Amino acid sequence: MSLAGKTAVITGSNSGIGLGIARALAGTGADVVLNSFTDGEEDHALAASIAEEFGVKASYVRADMSRGEDCRALIEKAGACDILVNNAGIQHVAPIDEFPVEKWDAIIAINLASAFHTTAAALPLMRAAGWGRIVNIASAHGLTASPFKAAYVAAKHGVVGLTRTVALETAEEPITCNAICPGYVLTPLVEAQIPDQMQAHGMDRDRVVREVMLARQPSKQFATVEQIGGTTVFLCSDAAEQITGTTISVDGGWTAL
Repeated sequence: MSLAGKTAVITGSNSGIGLGIARALAGTGADVVLNSFTDGEEDHALAASIAEEFGVKASYVRADMSRGEDCRALIEKAGACDILVNNAGIQHVAPIDEFPVEKWDAIIAINLASAFHTTAAALPLMRAAGWGRIVNIASAHGLTASPFKAAYVAAKHGVVGLTRTVALETAEEPITCNAICPGYVLTPLVEAQIPDQMQAHGMDRDRVVREVMLARQPSKQFATVEQIGGTTVFLCSDAAEQITGTTISVDGGWTAL
């Protein structure tokens, strides 16, 4: 399929899942706007490399997703937003009675409130263009829970609720809003955790992946950033025109349990 002529804004997209989504959308001909909270030469070089590889327009805009004004400014600086992918997120693990308040506030701001702000800013542009796709990257933790992840679980459940609300508000328009709920995805950040887990549990790589990291993922395989990117592209396609307000799990059966 072709998304040539469309502009996609992907938050938290200079690495990992966000970058995989940006590359997948660029591969369909969409122009892409990358984002993170840093503003280094490597960020702008990454956008330039995507533009060269896929023959699309690609730019990088620094915006701190913990700040509502930055979220809205990102959409304004993009200049157009036919496709919005809310992907930015952080994590912290602690018992709820020991959970640092500043970590709670940051996770709720970056993982949930940012999607509210970007969506509010993008919808007028989508309505003016007569077409729009909003894809929120939630999580298996948007549909179920785990201990010690109070803020993350609360935020991702909130993203699913926000997705459904936006879908209902735009149901009679050529705009859709859906959430992808990944399980564990093999990103550079996750890859870097494997040696520490091997040492902590005294296991080899295969065993620590199957028995520790993917204990709740029945397939015992990581999802890939390319799979999340492909699912995003599908939700932007004509085939998904009547798919709105729903969640698509890419979790190896986690939420089937």
